[in-house]
Amino acid sequence: MPELKPMTIIYPVMPAKDEEERAALRPIGRNRDIYHNAIHGATEIVQAADAMGIWGVGTIEHHFWSEGYEVAPAPGAIQAYWAALTKTINIGVLGYVMATHNPVRVAEETAVINHLARGRSFVGLARGYQSRWTNVLGQHFGTKATKSPSAAIYNPATQGAGFSTATQVEKDLQDDKANREIFEDHVEIMLKAWTQESFDHNTKRWQIPYPYETGVTDWPLARAGVTQKFGAPGEVDANGATRKVSVAPAPYTLPHPPVFLSGSGSPETIQFAGKHGFIPTYFCNLQSALPLADIFRKSAAQHGRSFGLGQNQCVVRWIEIGKTKEDALDRIMKYDLDIWKNFYAAMGRRKVDNDDYLGSLVNSGLFLFGTVEEVRAQLVDQWRQFPAEYITLINHYAQTPADVVIETLDTFQRHIKPALDETIHNANRAAAE
Repeated sequence: MPELKPMTIIYPVMPAKDEEERAALRPIGRNRDIYHNAIHGATEIVQAADAMGIWGVGTIEHHFWSEGYEVAPAPGAIQAYWAALTKTINIGVLGYVMATHNPVRVAEETAVINHLARGRSFVGLARGYQSRWTNVLGQHFGTKATKSPSAAIYNPATQGAGFSTATQVEKDLQDDKANREIFEDHVEIMLKAWTQESFDHNTKRWQIPYPYETGVTDWPLARAGVTQKFGAPGEVDANGATRKVSVAPAPYTLPHPPVFLSGSGSPETIQFAGKHGFIPTYFCNLQSALPLADIFRKSAAQHGRSFGLGQNQCVVRWIEIGKTKEDALDRIMKYDLDIWKNFYAAMGRRKVDNDDYLGSLVNSGLFLFGTVEEVRAQLVDQWRQFPAEYITLINHYAQTPADVVIETLDTFQRHIKPALDETIHNANRAAAE
């Protein structure tokens, strides 16, 4: 782990100068001109990040955002497009909300993108907390959005909306249990599809092949002996029934692309990351990330994987850099406060006292702002405690103009990353002594 691997994730926010303009343009998320300019303007960021040596760039997956705060409905298409326009950067999604997806289709799509990118791709996974779309798109699996009740233990900054009654608490627990069950089942299928020449799978929601008990008995190529001759071993039994399926193609990267797993405090999610060697991605402050990192390393060790402090782990931060601290704070007011107030806080994801949205943002531990020297000092202090291998720098483009995002990434790469690399090197040296 000699160097930090920075990545930037674009949250496609349809820009408006203030709340009044956003209201006047409603529904801004469906505004053709604004979206068209935003999606093509993002290319400038992606190509600039590629040229400056940023490790990765990605987008998110969210749907139905009429308000314009997260218009990101087709992340696979975006990845393929960006892969064609770049040379060295890794592209991906952070992340696919797996409990709403057909896992075989995700395995196929990400394998193809991995080939198109010649291995320069990653896959991010998430469980889904936005009820408006998670419940709709996940309905055939029984998926409900979840705000993991156990997350509040490790991330007190997350406000558990709706915990006021015993009935609501029980509902949240049931929804979370069902979401996690579906999510983990789908991830297991995806991993099998990536790594096994042929596989079967039989759980409450999935029979692969279908029907599982008899197999597929009317596959013409099996009756003709073609699959037995040219297909994967084990696909067809002695009676000509299809007993396993073979998902093609296999990924270009062996055994599969790097997998990031988003978490804002749920220990069960972090344990799952440790089990599979996924990269836990902490959407929380340092005080919350440290105990979660301990859970990750212990879970990984139980499954035969050994990781040092911060190794194979990712910390999420928003940074705003200005000529002065006041200048950086002004950038937050222009580019970040709207979405913090009308999305993060309104969703019940962040505590807000006395309508002090700016104070809530500043004190979240997710935002770092000031001069380059001040931001560097804050990050170095955090990396001394937790030398994470990856950092995800989230930006609220296109509310934040592309040139500001590029300027921030360039400043980070030239003036902050070297200090973090040195901090990681010193931590590794100390661990080896």
